[in-house]
Amino acid sequence: MTEERIESAADFAGAPDSFQRLWTPHRLVYIQHGQQPSEEKCPFCIGPSLADEEALIVHRGKTAYVLLNLYPYNSGHLLVCPYRHIPTYDQATPEEVLEIGELTQQAMKVLSTVSKAHGFNIGMNQGEVAGAGIAGHLHQHIVPRWRNDANFFPIIAETKALPKLLSQVRDEISAAWV
Repeated sequence: MTEERIESAADFAGAPDSFQRLWTPHRLVYIQHGQQPSEEKCPFCIGPSLADEEALIVHRGKTAYVLLNLYPYNSGHLLVCPYRHIPTYDQATPEEVLEIGELTQQAMKVLSTVSKAHGFNIGMNQGEVAGAGIAGHLHQHIVPRWRNDANFFPIIAETKALPKLLSQVRDEISAAWV
């Protein structure tokens, strides 16, 4: 017969070590019950049929376009989307891949000029399990970052501190797009 062992909490990940952790169990509801729109209601398919101001589009290309994220991590958070409704990067055509890359570079230049960003987070969450808010339509995030831009508002108060209205940011970025 093996002896039962009661483990100390100090043996678990929540115990103090060289890493700091912030537990956010309220995010579990979002993770487990992420809402995905049907293809007919995909905002990235509907967006190009609307006026740029209404859809928050800052630039339209041949195979892809750029718009502001309606729920930004930071002010100026952009998305680059192909017009085609495809879920993952490996399904993009060579022309789409090229234009997504070119638009990403241009977005970085524009955000550096307009908002004086010190850096960027760029990435694609592909698939619902990877955290894609709209998993059915490929989109790349371009998030401008500044020194000391992180704060605890989103975690302790479920609030984002954004210094400008989305319409103002859209107008500034759109006007600076070359």
